[in-house]
Amino acid sequence: MPGANGRATQADVARVAGVSQATVSLILNGGDTGRRRAGEQTRRRVLDAIRMTGYVANPAAQRLAGGRTRIIGVFTYEPVFPRDSRDFYHPFLVGVEAQTEELGCDLLFFTSTPSREGRRLLGGGFRRLGIADGCVLLGRHDDKRDLADLLSRDFPFAFIGRRESDAGTVPYVGADYVTATREVVERLFALGHERVGFVGDLRRDEPSVDRAQGYHQAVRAAGSRPVVLNGTGLTGGEALDLIGETGLTAAVVWPSGLAPDIRAAALARGKSVPGDLSLAQLGDVEDGSPDDIDWTGFRIPREQMGAAAVRLLFEQLVSPTLLPADALRRSLPCTIVPGATTGAPARTRSRSGGGGVR
Repeated sequence: MPGANGRATQADVARVAGVSQATVSLILNGGDTGRRRAGEQTRRRVLDAIRMTGYVANPAAQRLAGGRTRIIGVFTYEPVFPRDSRDFYHPFLVGVEAQTEELGCDLLFFTSTPSREGRRLLGGGFRRLGIADGCVLLGRHDDKRDLADLLSRDFPFAFIGRRESDAGTVPYVGADYVTATREVVERLFALGHERVGFVGDLRRDEPSVDRAQGYHQAVRAAGSRPVVLNGTGLTGGEALDLIGETGLTAAVVWPSGLAPDIRAAALARGKSVPGDLSLAQLGDVEDGSPDDIDWTGFRIPREQMGAAAVRLLFEQLVSPTLLPADALRRSLPCTIVPGATTGAPARTRSRSGGGGVR
């Protein structure tokens, strides 16, 4: 029954089903219109022939024979395949893989889409996504045009990380950075710090906005005045200078990779952390730094987010109706880490606000 190379062909399917090869092609590739034109009885004969011959030459045949491909796509806006086990994205992918395996599905990474300045874009790659039943998207720097285009298509997807779009509700599983940041800053005020600064990325992407919101909530609740310092592109020493100029005794830092640089600069100047300056990270270090310091801050539930994104995607695939907007937006709590890089402010500091680190 199979051809000379041992693999069944469309011609084999047509011969077993008693139809023309054109009819087989129409049913496999013609979508709903093709199936209606061929008729239900003919369609069933072709599906029976597919099972008998073992014809699985393309994903369309697998969809018809098994309902879906049971392939879940993964698209990343930045190269995120782990370089080692400390890689920031590694736990996300562990969660994605484990949940996909549990659901009895396969993973397919999409890497051939257009790239610009080190960032991948879906661009014209939407047709390729159709190989999979749906897709999990990952990466800090997304593209709003991609999201709008995806929302306009009948294609299930889920983003790892909160994402918003003017075009509609983006299905996502995010981390509750607002609550986690607020709790970290509240702990610093509880230690006796009168002013706590925010040092870091002031861009308007969702992860940065959420952290800034949590910071401002805590500062307002403490009756203090916010001190927001743009740390983008600064060295640790430059950031430390800004902290000293504002008289701060404590600061929360985002992205987290800047915190070790600030600490190193303080130590180089004979200052101690947390003796002279309390520092907290707003999340996990992204560069896989081997630094073994017990940082105050919070841990992102990365593995759980990856798994939950796959479950959200799968729910969209099996649900007979569209999920409500609230069900498409999910947030997981972060784990607060008391750490050893924060403490009570030094007793010798001036209560007037002018005695910060210098």
